[in-house]
Amino acid sequence: MRAAVLTGWRKPLEVSKVDDPDCPRDGVVLKVLACGICRSDWHSWTGADPDVALPLIPGHEYCGVVEEVGPAVTRWQVGDRVIAPFILACGHCSDCASGHQTICARQLLPGFTQAGAFAELIAVPFADANLTSLPETMEPALAAALGCRVTSAWQALTGRAELRPGEWLAVFGGGGVGISALLLGRALGARVAVVDVVPDKLDFARALGADATIDARQGDAAEAIREITGGGAHVALEALGIPETTIGAMTSLRKLGRMVQVGMPTGKNASMELPMDTVYARQLAVFGTRGMATWRYPSLLSLIDGGHVDLTPLIGRHVKLTEASAELAAFDAPAPPGVAVITNFLA
Repeated sequence: MRAAVLTGWRKPLEVSKVDDPDCPRDGVVLKVLACGICRSDWHSWTGADPDVALPLIPGHEYCGVVEEVGPAVTRWQVGDRVIAPFILACGHCSDCASGHQTICARQLLPGFTQAGAFAELIAVPFADANLTSLPETMEPALAAALGCRVTSAWQALTGRAELRPGEWLAVFGGGGVGISALLLGRALGARVAVVDVVPDKLDFARALGADATIDARQGDAAEAIREITGGGAHVALEALGIPETTIGAMTSLRKLGRMVQVGMPTGKNASMELPMDTVYARQLAVFGTRGMATWRYPSLLSLIDGGHVDLTPLIGRHVKLTEASAELAAFDAPAPPGVAVITNFLA
């Protein structure tokens, strides 16, 4: 098969022919229809993710068609169109049985701990526990764009913070996760304020219906949110994983507010000095979140398929496999609005 392989930190991916993946006994092999390019892929490309060993095929935001089925698989057959989360849980341990697949001790991560989907084919283990059928009406590019940005935002808003209609949601970071949170938050009946430092991203958020946008270069964004919302946001979502936005999200909250850390703190940002006095005095709840369990997919897909939220604005560019390196390098600077999705694996 044709694949783009990471062979060195910050080096262009090597697009070449590699061996087709073997089908796991409890898994499937998918023909990849589309694969998103994510900031998490950039973390791997830079060497910031300690789980990544070279060489590796990146790519964790994918959908595809079942090409081969392992003998232990009972739910899927050749020809099924499916999507998978980026955390593949075993489906058998006590955490999985409790619905907490994202903390499964046996989890595997395509594009990080095993070969990913910057390729024509991908092997997906634990297929019965992880795959979800795609609605017939959903385009592959949109399904791939759900990736970890939409699913992480959905889990953060519904599974962790339990965002309610009429509440104020403050989103710190107007990239893929942040814009996903904006669109989903509005679909859930919340009012949404988006914070960023890139004018194009703030313009994009306004065009998508943000109730307020704040340029953090112009002053204290948290104070601006407290003023706009009449005391602070009910829920804040941090989407970058850096101290400035994490602290801003915390301090933008009203009393009894809930904050969700979605952005991945890595490298020098793995440890932060945080205003715990604010957490104490305002009696805040602070949640961490990572990924989304498979059983939450149907509610998200139904929301989309039913026309209750339009996520097509997330797709910024359809790109070729050979263009993936340039898209990864572009994350070194503030990326333009919209997600790049690989839809051509032969060029």
